[in-house]
Amino acid sequence: MKTKLGYAGLSILLLFIMSGCGEKPEASVSNPSQNSPAVVSGAGGNAVSSDGADNSAGEATAEPANSTNTADTGNAAPTEKPDQSKKSETIEVYYTDSQLMDLVLAKAEISYSASDEDSKYGEAFKALQVSENSDLVPLWGKIELKSIKIENGQLVLDIHKPIEAQLGAGGESFALSALAKTLFQFKEVESIEILLDGEKVESLMGHVDLEHPMTRDNS
Repeated sequence: MKTKLGYAGLSILLLFIMSGCGEKPEASVSNPSQNSPAVVSGAGGNAVSSDGADNSAGEATAEPANSTNTADTGNAAPTEKPDQSKKSETIEVYYTDSQLMDLVLAKAEISYSASDEDSKYGEAFKALQVSENSDLVPLWGKIELKSIKIENGQLVLDIHKPIEAQLGAGGESFALSALAKTLFQFKEVESIEILLDGEKVESLMGHVDLEHPMTRDNS
């Protein structure tokens, strides 16, 4: 009986020893991927270990295949073309001084449609209505231009005169002279017909006789 117990104890001891030996090799196997994980950096795919060392020493970093070369190719940017639909012209415009004592000549630049040469007359009239110089007074500033056109050398203006546009005798005379001198600088203009709300009137403001039409001689 003691002999059987001895064999049984010996068998248990051997099983214990064998089970212990079987676990040790498995526990001692190290996982390389846990000790030094590889990290792929950039498009070049260079592996860098966890301690910061570059595994591709001496190898230049590759540029991405789709990188854009920003170097100057020598191609100059296209020069902007001037607006061919517009024309510009410097003209003479007449105003009066702040005391309404005399006519004063000034220069103004107008811009008009290249496809409509007649539009320059309307722009010239607009120049008579404004002044960038505080010492020069526009005499047509409050007059409303309803239409302007040229027919067989005669420039026809249809205007509207509100009450606030009324001037005295001197102002009316200067206004007609300023209009004539400004518009007659265009050689193709042979005469000027002024209509007040579509009608011919004897006087524009009641002080000076209005010629129908105005010419270079009678103006």
